[in-house]
Amino acid sequence: MHGQQHILGPSESGSVVLDLGGDSGALIIHTGRELHGREIEISRADRDEPRTHSAVRERHVRDGLFHSAVYPDLPAGLYTVWWDDTTPAGAISVTGGVIAEFVWPASSPPGVD
Repeated sequence: MHGQQHILGPSESGSVVLDLGGDSGALIIHTGRELHGREIEISRADRDEPRTHSAVRERHVRDGLFHSAVYPDLPAGLYTVWWDDTTPAGAISVTGGVIAEFVWPASSPPGVD
């Protein structure tokens, strides 16, 4: 699914509901404007499938404007963030009751053109 582009309007402040608590956490992947509309996939670190995806959207918040993909209501655990279908961009730990934040790499991982 990576690389898919969608025409998405901005998300207003408070338009994403995050269900936090117990063993549920959330993940926000911060990107630059250049990834607007791209689907970013994640999966549990102990397996490549199934993957969950979310589109990068422009988000208006009190402090300004940023671009991110949001994954609400994730079971706690270690997740792989996928650069493309076969290459990890990194890993992030999601903890129950907490919003984890991952910054999209500014350049491609080693070995990716």
